[in-house]
Amino acid sequence: MTSFTDNLGKVLRQNIRDYGMLIALFVIMATFAALTDGVFLSSRNISNLMNQTGYIAVLAVGMTLVIVIRHIDLSVGFLAGFIGAITAIALTAWSLPVYVAIPMVLVLGILGGLITGFLVAQMKIPAFVASLAGWLIYRGALLLSTEGTGTIIIPDETFNAIGNGYIPDLPGVPEGLGLHVLTLLIGAIAIVLYIVSEINSRRKKQSYNFEVLSNDVFMLKLVVVSAILGAVTWVLAGYNGLSWTLVIVLVVVGLYHFVSSETVLGRHIYAMGGNPEAAELSGISISRITYVVFGSMGMLSALSGILFTSRLQSATTTAGTLFELDAIAAAYVGGVSAAGGVGKVTGSLIGALVMGSLISGMNLMGVGIAYQYIVRGAVLVAAVIFDVATRNPGK
Repeated sequence: MTSFTDNLGKVLRQNIRDYGMLIALFVIMATFAALTDGVFLSSRNISNLMNQTGYIAVLAVGMTLVIVIRHIDLSVGFLAGFIGAITAIALTAWSLPVYVAIPMVLVLGILGGLITGFLVAQMKIPAFVASLAGWLIYRGALLLSTEGTGTIIIPDETFNAIGNGYIPDLPGVPEGLGLHVLTLLIGAIAIVLYIVSEINSRRKKQSYNFEVLSNDVFMLKLVVVSAILGAVTWVLAGYNGLSWTLVIVLVVVGLYHFVSSETVLGRHIYAMGGNPEAAELSGISISRITYVVFGSMGMLSALSGILFTSRLQSATTTAGTLFELDAIAAAYVGGVSAAGGVGKVTGSLIGALVMGSLISGMNLMGVGIAYQYIVRGAVLVAAVIFDVATRNPGK
């Protein structure tokens, strides 16, 4: 009879790509918690970390799918900055309401992504070159849109609440309680839904005679994940609760996870990334998938620009600088393969948290910006080495 230790070791070996970055995130957070005397894990800092990571996490989700289909998009940073400036102009100079301005700029983002997709799918221009051209164009467009006024201050409280506000608590909650009750309730519901989903998924696999986790490892997984969800919920509830930024990020990750893992479109995306020639021979439209992925990337770039602009409560001439590199780094750290065909959007969220935790922790420790870039670069290299090592059948 196989022991619990053997079962656990087997699961870790078979899912090292999925669990590797989770373990790395836990180690990073534990290390900074020790080095900062617990300040890193304080409710205020974790809440700020989530908000600061939001706009990169959204970009990383789209970038993951772009890399999965063996392409890259360098234009997303300044596209986000340019869209943020257009949003600011729409709200101030054009006096458009938020519910009109946001859908409008999201459509503009989709159009921007489709233009890149057209150059790649129809004109057969390498994605690196096509998106580099977009990087230059959107950089110039951002400067043109802000050259008259420089920084554009946004006075709209509703829009600014997207990047700085928090969901309201339940009515009648005592002010001196010190905990956000609605956040605790949402966390409890999330834990229950997770457990039910995992049990149903396990039963479905068993009905088809698919291999599943042993009972002891399955129970351990439920307990560990539930504990993590509970701990994060408790920490966030200690400081204003869930922010609107985090809600948006979770909705985006959940939606894209469902599309990529449970739909025909998602299977086609990964089939194209795994082997484009075989996918085309099997009837999958490579050009259509390219349009969909790049159009999606443009929409998420626009959403990232909205989140960043809302957080700053203004549009600046430097918005979007290095966003694309942070998104690419988060995607690779989150487990996407440079060879294409492998990677999960949930991993991109973990990757964004890893990179964001490094920045937050080093800032709390007073580490110079030069050393921060070196550390972040080293982590990115380690993630790619990890990808290469785990893709080797001999490992």
